[in-house]
Amino acid sequence: MHTGPATAGDTPAASIEDETRAFIDTTRFATIATIDADGSIRQAVVWYTVNGDEILVNSAVGRRWPSNLLRDPRVSLSIANEDGYRWVTISGTAEPVEDQAIAQADIAGMARRYHADDPAKAERLIRESFTRQQRISFRIRPARIVDYVD
Repeated sequence: MHTGPATAGDTPAASIEDETRAFIDTTRFATIATIDADGSIRQAVVWYTVNGDEILVNSAVGRRWPSNLLRDPRVSLSIANEDGYRWVTISGTAEPVEDQAIAQADIAGMARRYHADDPAKAERLIRESFTRQQRISFRIRPARIVDYVD
């Protein structure tokens, strides 16, 4: 098990080690946890990609978890394998990317990743759903990574 140090501030404190990167680079779903305005925890299942030592997530604007991150950037992601015995938890802060060209490119890339076995479906989702929505991406900077991938 690897545990990166938790630190304050906006600088990434934890880098993603090779074994952990290989695990999360596999197409899996993540559970994202954010903080509602009343202090309760909100969870949702999301697509993600790895970009260097950051995790990228994307959503339609107006959903609760992205609104939470705009108000409070603290976030935690949990990624597990199919049987749940191998997992990674990443906690840190999220930086919004509201530029529509970037956010649309991000969700298109994720659609192609998550529907690699059916490229026509990915392109249909991009064309008929995502491009009609206002999208937002978040770049998650890990402050702490805990994993059990071996």
